[in-house]
Amino acid sequence: MASALERLAYHATQRLRVSWYSGQKWLSARLTEGVAASPDLKRRMPDRAHVLADLRALLEQDWRNIAEGRYRLPEDVVIRPLAALRKAGRYFADLRQVDERRRAAANDEVFRAVGDGDYPRYFLQNFHYQTDGYLSRRSAELYDHQVEVLFGGGAEAMRRQALVPLQRVLAERGVRRARLIDLACGTGRFLREVKSNYPRLAVTALDLSPFYLDAARRALRPWPCTEFIAAPAERVPREDAGFDVVTSIFLFHELPARERRDVAREMARLLQPGGAAILVDSIQLGDVPDYDALVEFFPLAFHEPYYAQYAREDLAALFRAAGLTLEESRIAYFAKVMTFRKPH
Repeated sequence: MASALERLAYHATQRLRVSWYSGQKWLSARLTEGVAASPDLKRRMPDRAHVLADLRALLEQDWRNIAEGRYRLPEDVVIRPLAALRKAGRYFADLRQVDERRRAAANDEVFRAVGDGDYPRYFLQNFHYQTDGYLSRRSAELYDHQVEVLFGGGAEAMRRQALVPLQRVLAERGVRRARLIDLACGTGRFLREVKSNYPRLAVTALDLSPFYLDAARRALRPWPCTEFIAAPAERVPREDAGFDVVTSIFLFHELPARERRDVAREMARLLQPGGAAILVDSIQLGDVPDYDALVEFFPLAFHEPYYAQYAREDLAALFRAAGLTLEESRIAYFAKVMTFRKPH
């Protein structure tokens, strides 16, 4: 169980974290032109106090999970000032280019630079108008900071909510015998939390970007029992029923409808009977009615070409068609955490 000192440290550092990233979000909005919301969207937008209250609720849930022993206090809960300043400097140095692409609606630089070849077409674009899309070391170095600014310091806590259903599944199947694969692992931030809590768990990190996969290798270097695969999530080069857990963190909203179905089927194929697929992704329309205007505005303000369709997708039906049954669905700030099971 967590101590009073750990509680004090957690809440103090999280307040600092929220102030740090929310301040950068505020400054970013003033340094860039952005995209104007329609009068109807503006009228329906939640106010800042509402959003901050929901962020505080997420962090309180995060702390309760730690206090109840569902997962450990994160190792990097304290921000390192010099490293944080360097990342912020790189973020703001890149911000003008991002804003120029947004104003010009320029989202195909990656495709023009790479062309057809080793990557599916849907992947070859500047998601979020970010420099190099997902295909450079610079992008991999900037990405996590960009996401934390977007969510005002809540991104890590949202990802950690997937550790709650993971704990239940591993209690059933045994950590030493279980195998987990994370589809579209990115820079390995979620898997680092997994390995911090379950160092002996065998994990496989899969991503389509070699640069992000390299970042994941660096993040997971302290732990054994790790494997890395460069491949698309819709075509995983591994055997049927080879994993007890398949995770996917903020992938589905960046997939076209057909690939979304393909990945759901692939998750079902990879799972052993009784295994679990754990999905963390954006909330959808109707999940939090007060946030519907933000969900509608997001693909307009950021280049997210498949998000509007994702926001209306019936994910329970999508996974049911793939052979998986919805076990649980919970809201965590701007994220939804869903657990699906493969029948025995």
